Amino acid sequence: MIAETVCSAVSAAGLGIAAVTAYRKRFLAATRLAAYSLVPVGLVMTGVVGWLADTAFSVKAWAGFGVLGVAWLLFMTTRAVERRRVGTREERKAAKAAQSEAVAPAASAPSLGQGIRPAAKPEPKAKAKPKAAAPTEDFSDIEAILKKHGI
Repeated sequence: MIAETVCSAVSAAGLGIAAVTAYRKRFLAATRLAAYSLVPVGLVMTGVVGWLADTAFSVKAWAGFGVLGVAWLLFMTTRAVERRRVGTREERKAAKAAQSEAVAPAASAPSLGQGIRPAAKPEPKAKAKPKAAAPTEDFSDIEAILKKHGI
């Protein structure tokens, strides 16, 4: 009852201001003010104001808002923890792929697989490599880092 009275008073005041604005020959602004002034009365007539008043004073509705708040808090906490674990999405995908491909060193061949795999044959040594080539392998890591940063 109080909400309907307040909305009616707000609409009446708005229509009064619209009339004064129209008297000052500002018809476009007066029409806009009249439209805004009629919104509260329309909300009362459709029952939206009564529904909002019932919701605002309902313990059940506020408990629901509390549950939604806790759910949002849990969701944001899990996102923050997930972001701290691994840096980027690509790194997470790479870690997951490496984890699925990892095999225990003493694992047996699958029972439905190819059976026993032949041992890898050692490659024949053509020439002994000079020891000067070894330091270039150390620089490959540095080169990869520099390429990664665009240098």
